[in-house]
Amino acid sequence: MKKMFIVIIVLGTFLIGVEAQKKMKPWTEWNLKDAQKMLDDSAWGQTQRETNTSEMFYTPTTRSGGGTSSDRTSQGATNQAVNVNYHIRFLSARPIRQAFARSILLQQKSPNAQLEEQLKGFAEQRTSEWIVVAVSYDSTDQRFAGTAMQLFNSANTGSLQNNTYLEVKDGKRIFLKEYRAPINDGMGAKFVFPRLVDGNPFITPESGYIRFYTEFTKDLKLNMRFKVQDMMYDGQLEY
Repeated sequence: MKKMFIVIIVLGTFLIGVEAQKKMKPWTEWNLKDAQKMLDDSAWGQTQRETNTSEMFYTPTTRSGGGTSSDRTSQGATNQAVNVNYHIRFLSARPIRQAFARSILLQQKSPNAQLEEQLKGFAEQRTSEWIVVAVSYDSTDQRFAGTAMQLFNSANTGSLQNNTYLEVKDGKRIFLKEYRAPINDGMGAKFVFPRLVDGNPFITPESGYIRFYTEFTKDLKLNMRFKVQDMMYDGQLEY
């Protein structure tokens, strides 16, 4: 009887999950909040927040006698903790591209059939060759965002390829194939990895998790895990 009860509970949980998948709204019906959640807090998009507390407490920015002290005078003191948010997303996964497409469409002041058709193609296209991770950033203080911008814009494939990779649960890794610096598309930098290793998919339903890791400098390392079991979308594994 006890075993039967456990089976019923497990089956019920499974059915609830299936029902939740069935009730997911089509991306064309998402509101801006839905799209933003998909981009920043979902199975395919997460945010790594770095907090700088070096100027959290008030200290004068000038020396006695009118002299200046270090960078705080030239840059201005924040006197508070400053956050830099790094948004890490699987751009090769349809849900992320659908969220980008929906966000753009919702911000249009008037309908644009041509743009809508182009974005639909972008949102639904599939790739069998590459895994693309997009990373963008923002900050409560533009000076810190400016530092990130310099690092992202000056980086290249050669400087990143030995310390940028995707890793699965059994420890296997694939390293960066190509790095593309940010352009004016709102999606950030693109990290491109091969989808196949020896003719087989690097990521499978049995992979456990996918860890994205990159190291720009010793002070800027991005490290985020994504659960593979949560990356099912419309009955398919999306990444």
